Amino acid sequence: MRLFVCGGAGFIGSDFVRRMLAKHDDWSAVVYDKLTYAGNLENLESIQPDSRYSFVQGCIYDAAAVAAALDEHGPVDAIVNFAAETHVDRSIVHPESFLRTDIFGTHTLLEAVRERDIGKFVQVSTDEVYGSIDAGSFCETDRLHPSNPYSASKAGGDLQVLAHHATYGTPVLITRGSNTYGAHQYPEKLIPFFVTNALEGEELPLYGDGLNVRDWLHVNDHADGIEAALLHGKPGQVYNIGGGNERTNREITEIILDELGFDWDGTVRQVEDRPGHDRRYSIDCDRAHRLLGWEPTMDFESGLRETIRWYRDNESWWYKTKHAEGESPE
Repeated sequence: MRLFVCGGAGFIGSDFVRRMLAKHDDWSAVVYDKLTYAGNLENLESIQPDSRYSFVQGCIYDAAAVAAALDEHGPVDAIVNFAAETHVDRSIVHPESFLRTDIFGTHTLLEAVRERDIGKFVQVSTDEVYGSIDAGSFCETDRLHPSNPYSASKAGGDLQVLAHHATYGTPVLITRGSNTYGAHQYPEKLIPFFVTNALEGEELPLYGDGLNVRDWLHVNDHADGIEAALLHGKPGQVYNIGGGNERTNREITEIILDELGFDWDGTVRQVEDRPGHDRRYSIDCDRAHRLLGWEPTMDFESGLRETIRWYRDNESWWYKTKHAEGESPE
């Protein structure tokens, strides 16, 4: 299989590419990435010598650039789209870039799939499109109720994908993953941000009462779930990919402090909650379990502590990444 992986230099995308080339000797990947602040070619250094890997810099909403990359490196069997603006806090301040990438960029890729008769298109989405739920779990047929510009832009992209399938028969699949953690994540998200702040002697700004709940999924398990959808998913369908590890932000913070040997007092500062902060995310992954044969395998606390140690031991990766813009990624 020859893949065209958009956003493949980012956190989840690069893990997916590295993992797929390691698992499948007869697969190859063209990584197409704009290399924004969250894209990092160091994430792909381990496969740089592999002749099955190639890289093209470009953005997904540039139709001419997408077409040129596909014409030069094609034909491809599938497009897997990780490319997105993803940080909620940034979306509140600068929503326009999220609309460009997450909605119009997705449309551009869909048109490329249709024009070139590419066999599969996988849209990598998020559980945040469902919004908050007090009890129970969202399944794939539940309505979308996004609460902030980021999740709204991802929901808009999802609807474009499903509309393309309904209108043109485009062979699309959507995966909606839960909060993902692991090595090589840009340090603006909760876990790498808190870990690196603690290592730098900075405070950990915890929103509100810290009792917001997220379901946590290791990046390797997320990549394997996307692979399962690519191989076994039915066109036009959505698959929830969750870790089954619901924890409050306070619990995550406590594990980070314990692993690094810091005390709560003097390290954590509870700050005013952000606008549109969903209280609890929870997704039902029965469809992926039954129809894709996928199950997460990483023990959560072991995976989290391993991740914390990776950031502790790889300051050379995250320090220049975190401080490249001269601003806090909070």
